[in-house]
Amino acid sequence: MTKVSWKHEPDAHDYPAAADYLALVASPERVESMVAALQSAPVVTKKAKDLLRAARLPMLADDNAHVANDLSKVHKGQALSPVLVVQGDMVKGIPAQIADGYHRICASYHVDENTEIPCRIVAWDE
Repeated sequence: MTKVSWKHEPDAHDYPAAADYLALVASPERVESMVAALQSAPVVTKKAKDLLRAARLPMLADDNAHVANDLSKVHKGQALSPVLVVQGDMVKGIPAQIADGYHRICASYHVDENTEIPCRIVAWDE
């Protein structure tokens, strides 16, 4: 069975990518605060299936160009970058936000829905 390999730390370019996405859903001040918090948050692991469920995102097909690219990396044994997540709020009905790494989560799910994915997770109010 193919196994997904992971880097220990997110790539430097993941943080500006997260900021670009978060700028669509939060104020500039909040984005700056969240990205700073993501940079210092500890790395934890979560299952691919749980990340998609918490974010309420659909599974992207394996022929999606970005998912296919990540799957190619997996099959070559190249390590993927951990994902960056902003925690949702179940009581308020707010889904988690995959600030960076949606395609990597989907690629990992295609390999095994129980793939343990390293993540940095912060709350909205950090």
